[in-house]
Amino acid sequence: MKNTLIIENFRISLNSIRSHLLRTILTILIISFGIMALVGILTATDSIKYSLTKNFSMMGSSTFTIRNRSMQIHMGDQSNKQKLYEAISFKQASEFREKFLFPGYTSVFVGATGTATIKFKSNKTNPNVRVMGTDENYIYTSGDEIEKGRVFTSDEVNYGSGVCIVGSEVVKNIFKNKEDPIGQVISIGPGKYKVVGVLKEKGSSMGFSGDRSCYVPLTNVRARFSRPNMSFSINVMAKKQEQLDACIGEATGLFRTIRQDVAGSDNTFEITKSDNIAKMLIENIKYVTLAATIIGLITLAGAAIGLMNIMLVSVTERTREIGIRKAIGATKRVIRNQFLVEAIVIGQLGGLLGIFLGIMIGNVISLLIGSAFIVPWVWIITGVILCFIVALISGIIPAQKAANLDPIESLRYE
Repeated sequence: MKNTLIIENFRISLNSIRSHLLRTILTILIISFGIMALVGILTATDSIKYSLTKNFSMMGSSTFTIRNRSMQIHMGDQSNKQKLYEAISFKQASEFREKFLFPGYTSVFVGATGTATIKFKSNKTNPNVRVMGTDENYIYTSGDEIEKGRVFTSDEVNYGSGVCIVGSEVVKNIFKNKEDPIGQVISIGPGKYKVVGVLKEKGSSMGFSGDRSCYVPLTNVRARFSRPNMSFSINVMAKKQEQLDACIGEATGLFRTIRQDVAGSDNTFEITKSDNIAKMLIENIKYVTLAATIIGLITLAGAAIGLMNIMLVSVTERTREIGIRKAIGATKRVIRNQFLVEAIVIGQLGGLLGIFLGIMIGNVISLLIGSAFIVPWVWIITGVILCFIVALISGIIPAQKAANLDPIESLRYE
């Protein structure tokens, strides 16, 4: 009997929804826009977080970098205060590499320029290629992979040979006739370099491309791209993730000695783990997530008011129907449940449409920034629960009003 009443309530609710189709569609759209705003923006922020974590952790979870400055993150008008220390000299970086005996890889590198133009015959790139001076171990500590060719040898690094490793985007721009880049001689500024390796394509993310790079031997950069106070950086990769903290501790102690830091004083250098930048940016994104949540909830509050108004109108229009149902034995509970079911069905239809649209919009943004397709299960479940709560709150007053109608007065209602 109980199951029969539930099925009957659903049937009557669906019939009522179909008989007022335009009004139902408008109500569903109001609710769906609220959920779409909530799920869409939160899906987009999830995809941004995924992209940040993926790209800034690319070096690996057991890698850290020693620099003479801290990272500076700009978010709108806000930015963290950057710490800047005395430049790390080539002598200091080389001494660290020689004396650091912890199991793993250690590499020294330095930025040469970020506005280089690379030429091959009549083809050339835009002046936006990043040129870096690296040693033979840099590839292993940077998260890069060699797709074709080889890494530098220790002799090439020691003697500053005119060799280079280029990114996939550079290859596409200058080898337009599908020439094999390995062994070809290209121009980087006024210098001539023989290509010995091609980096595996990484793709672009958030406007940045790791494929627009060119690596040359460290000593070659010192000779051809020298500038005052050139500061070198050091990458260290521990062999095992669980050894990372011990590795950082030993590296800190050794480099403090090399930099002649006084006991009890702060470090005159910065150690940054590979995922630190992502964590800093994600920490700032939480404000965007909070704002998106507030906007979505405000929209849902408007949807709740709209749904309640429509349900109250529905009660008024169906007063005579309610009177007939009460006259043939329907109880207050049955009438109340009928209107609650109707509100919940409308709420869930709006929620499902909003979730679908939100996922699509969020993943369009994800596609634009080069991130993966995100299915935000947490926000999907949250959206369904929110729609149920909105429908319940919006439907309870109209349902109670319908349940309390006097059957005699209802039958006389015109």
